[in-house]
Amino acid sequence: MKMISIKKSDWAGAMEKVQKSYRLAGPVKEKKGHTFRELKDGETPDLEYSETRMSVKEVVLPQSEVMFSYSLDENKEGHHILEEVPFDETPRAAVGIRPYDAKAVEILKKNFITDDYKDPYFERRYENLTLVGMAENNPSPVNFSTSCGTGPFDESCLDIILADAGDNYIGKVLTEKGEKFAAAAGFAEGDSGIEAKIAELKEQAEGKIKSKVSFDKIEKMTILDLYEAPFWEEVAFACINCGTCTYACPTCWCFDIQDEVKGKDGIRMRNWDTCMSEVYSVHTTGHDPRHEAWQRTRNRFMHKLKYYLDKYEDGIMCVGCGRCVSQCPVNIDIRKVCQQMNDYEPSK
Repeated sequence: MKMISIKKSDWAGAMEKVQKSYRLAGPVKEKKGHTFRELKDGETPDLEYSETRMSVKEVVLPQSEVMFSYSLDENKEGHHILEEVPFDETPRAAVGIRPYDAKAVEILKKNFITDDYKDPYFERRYENLTLVGMAENNPSPVNFSTSCGTGPFDESCLDIILADAGDNYIGKVLTEKGEKFAAAAGFAEGDSGIEAKIAELKEQAEGKIKSKVSFDKIEKMTILDLYEAPFWEEVAFACINCGTCTYACPTCWCFDIQDEVKGKDGIRMRNWDTCMSEVYSVHTTGHDPRHEAWQRTRNRFMHKLKYYLDKYEDGIMCVGCGRCVSQCPVNIDIRKVCQQMNDYEPSK
């Protein structure tokens, strides 16, 4: 495992160098805070950020992605035939991604890359991506990532992990992908004390996380025990089904596919969708199994905290970033809902 050290004054130069061979995405400061997006030439990932409002899942699952194009003009060769939009094979890197957001990418992978089915759009982005993490020295008050099997210094899903050590960024190269990125950026090899310093910063950061959730009892309950629990209408009383929680969430994977035509030129595209929408679960017959708003709220929490837990037996479908907590306009808190589910005792 190679240790690296980068002076903050050299960071912009290193990123300029690496952009010659990688397409970069990273945190950028905008009017309403930081966002994580693909960078333009000359833009530098801002590692001094605290959080990004929108999810970073866009690096593997774009908010809107054109899949096919076609022509309805019968005078053109190949009319009415879908043609796949070419994919840019240039290596990509998400630089400055939080370690728990990298864990979210692995959760998305469970849905899009399986033994039975591989989504080619997700897979080619995932396989082409290097994840350069930025550890979080000062987690926000709503962060509960350590309860979700990850944390502000989790290395498990990263190719490189960096940490802020004052005048320098220090880090570890964790994978072969990470080695290639470090070489392209010209990162200097650091001294043997870096590993101990990162361990110290990790202990301090995890100690600042006071928010916890438990799901040990949820795991033992049946789906119907929780599905038929009496508290769902109360949980959803304030919910306006706006979908903010799902769009901000790094592990939500719902999407819709639509055709758009202008004149005789058309495209087929995939867009993020939300299970909180009234039309999301409507059948072609017009029947809606989740017609009531509280039923859609129940479905969201059941999926995150029970369905996924039972199917994959690998924890809950949440990395504890806290975005849904801080951005919900009516203050619905997944931590409280999780605790309510965990404390529930079904009648025998």
